[in-house]
Amino acid sequence: MGNRGMEDLIPLVNRLQDALGSVGESCSLHLPQIAVVGGQSAGKSSVLENFVGRDFLPRGSGIVTRRPLILQMLNAETDYGEFFHCKGKKFTDFDEIREEIEAETRRLTGSNKAISPVPINLRIYSPNVLNLTLVDLPGITKVPVGDQPADIEYQIRDMIMQYICKENCLILAVTPANTDLANSDALKLAKDVDPQGLRTIGVITKLDLMDQGTDARDILENRLLPLRRGYIGVVNRSQKDIDGKKDIQAALQAEKKFFLSHPAYKHMAETMGTPFLQRILNQQLTNHIRDTLPAFRSHLQSHLLALKKEAEEYGQYNPDDPTRRTKTLLKLVQRLAVDFEKLIEGSGDKVDTVNLSGGARINRIFHEHFPYELVKIESDERKLRREINYAIRNIHGVRTGLFTPDMAFEAIVKKQISRLQGPCTKFIDMVTQELITTVNQCFGKLSSFPKLRDETERIVTTEIREQESKCREQVLLLIDIQLAYINTKHEDFIGFTNVQQAYNQSNKKNVPGTTGNQVIRKGWLTITNIGIMKGGAREYWFILSAETLSWFKDDEEKEKKYMLPLDNLKLRDVEKGFMSSKFVFAIFNTELRNVYKDYKCLELACNSQEELDSWKASLLRAGVYPERVAVDGQGNGAPENFTDPQLERQVETIRSLVDSYMSIIYKTVRDFMPKTIMHLMINSVKEFISSELLAQLYALGECSVLMDESPEQQQHRVEVLSKHAALKEALAVIGEISTSTCTTPLPPPVDSSWIQPSSLSPPKNSGKPVIRGHAPPAPRVPHTGHKASPDGFQRLTVQHSRAPTSVPRRHPPAIPNVK
Repeated sequence: MGNRGMEDLIPLVNRLQDALGSVGESCSLHLPQIAVVGGQSAGKSSVLENFVGRDFLPRGSGIVTRRPLILQMLNAETDYGEFFHCKGKKFTDFDEIREEIEAETRRLTGSNKAISPVPINLRIYSPNVLNLTLVDLPGITKVPVGDQPADIEYQIRDMIMQYICKENCLILAVTPANTDLANSDALKLAKDVDPQGLRTIGVITKLDLMDQGTDARDILENRLLPLRRGYIGVVNRSQKDIDGKKDIQAALQAEKKFFLSHPAYKHMAETMGTPFLQRILNQQLTNHIRDTLPAFRSHLQSHLLALKKEAEEYGQYNPDDPTRRTKTLLKLVQRLAVDFEKLIEGSGDKVDTVNLSGGARINRIFHEHFPYELVKIESDERKLRREINYAIRNIHGVRTGLFTPDMAFEAIVKKQISRLQGPCTKFIDMVTQELITTVNQCFGKLSSFPKLRDETERIVTTEIREQESKCREQVLLLIDIQLAYINTKHEDFIGFTNVQQAYNQSNKKNVPGTTGNQVIRKGWLTITNIGIMKGGAREYWFILSAETLSWFKDDEEKEKKYMLPLDNLKLRDVEKGFMSSKFVFAIFNTELRNVYKDYKCLELACNSQEELDSWKASLLRAGVYPERVAVDGQGNGAPENFTDPQLERQVETIRSLVDSYMSIIYKTVRDFMPKTIMHLMINSVKEFISSELLAQLYALGECSVLMDESPEQQQHRVEVLSKHAALKEALAVIGEISTSTCTTPLPPPVDSSWIQPSSLSPPKNSGKPVIRGHAPPAPRVPHTGHKASPDGFQRLTVQHSRAPTSVPRRHPPAIPNVK
């Protein structure tokens, strides 16, 4: 009766099947079990019915088993069956069991011969069975029948792979004797997932239907086409016997008589037949359970640990308790405030290593985007001198002025300050958008309560917009303040007396924040505008300093390719190519000189927009500003070609004064804009969420409605709690198991390379990756006859003389599109 030290093991695993029924396939597939695999009409169902001794499985032509049937057989004093989906109901009539299997199959798959991976759990109690658990899988088919989907073969193979690829699953490969064993679909699939044959047991059916004068003796003696665990032959009832209601017990007696009387099998009759197969499977499953339970326990514990925190939260929430609802609302708002602050301040528990988020993105707007927008509004030299020229001439009118007019300086400065409104407004919009995006990231934890999420999002977004309006008004007020009074006594203002001295100095601007030739940035850039004949586009390691832009062959900085001085350099945007994934900008010389060799400009490419913006900001620090296009829409010609030396001197004086004063303004704006936004928007929103949001939610007067769960969340909560309880119960069941027992050693390896692996690879999501390879070579043992091994399997006694055939692999045909 199997392995006596562990008689209760299989019933306990059956309890695990029931406990994990609510967890789903992810855990159930890891249970120790035996999967029955074979082609259609291979005799799988007949083998199972012979085990039970009753007719209870559906019969018919074509594909009959369309859902996996987990059959749990338990030794008991009476005959009856129970279904997991019909708890508490006992089926004493086995015809009713067949009808229930058919009805439950149709419930999910309909009547069109479709299949479903959702298993049916059936438990059979009988005095005629040993404790055993098997999974009856749909038979392998090749051609769709009727209105079956065109890819039915692939669906069935994928379903089978979901079970047999697990290391905890023994494979019962059923093959009829009247077909070529080397072409057995069951053995091919087993070879794919179990190349060493550690889990595969061969079963040969229909031995009584072989052609007269032929037999399967060499196969059953494991000499012709060897398997490590060998083969067991059985004789099932014929279709005529089934139609004639032949008793299974009489069929088992006929099977025994067949093996005892057949000249090719009588010497091995004791190790053939259904009763022997049942005992062997019981023994092997028991040993297999003992070996795999430690790993299975670890698998369950990892699942339980992953669910623990979520289950504890759901366990404390009672949707019918108003107190619990209020407490949950309070916790969710507090968590929202904490999460938002962490995202802004950068102290989150989970650090994103892929993209910038929250406060980091706002910081980049502060120190990269906004300075770049400010520089873009500065007029270029030609346009500025033209505007000063017009201002001076318009102020003098018909007279010729002898002195430089103050009004021209003030008019130009106020015009320049007014232009700050554009980038400052854009700056506020960018920060507002990032703030809304950051808050939305925190709303994900409120998705369980749709009404609460919607109201919270509405309230917080309204607050952000209100603070944005206040901030915009304050910034415009600050610009108006700058326009109200031009402070020519500022300590940093150059003044009229120092203009000439400044004019005589170098026109090159000092780089702010740098001393000497300090390195500002390093990184990879691709030079894209070099012709193919000269090497084509290549990636180099660039180093930007306060005075030069150099590039090297690689980041070891040993082989310098070129060093470009930054004098008179400007940068401009280059439109992204249609097929290009690069982001490009160009550097050129304002005096139209060659920048590099015979190239007037140098086009440099980055891999992302963020990298492009960062390089632009770094070039700004180095004094390389964007190109400005001067457009005179009034048709005033080119007034910078002065003919009046006095006017030229006045223009140059005001130009220097404007440049000095605006540098003070730009410095002030770059400083107060981030501070203003931080105070009026970001800090205000943080304070609002932490202290006022809850009060506004209470003011709605619908707290009970706000905490209504979505149907999806209700289902998820129930699933998590039931899964958590099932895992705890399963671990408790495993804790009751004692694994002290004697075991039967695994048979030695054989050469199973004769099995051609399946032409269809296992599905990628089928668990552990499959490693194909041959089994170790068969041991060389002298031929001394054939004797059954103690565990009932035939040992290899004769060296297999046939060389394994090499059949070219074929690719599966394309699946036609079926509308």
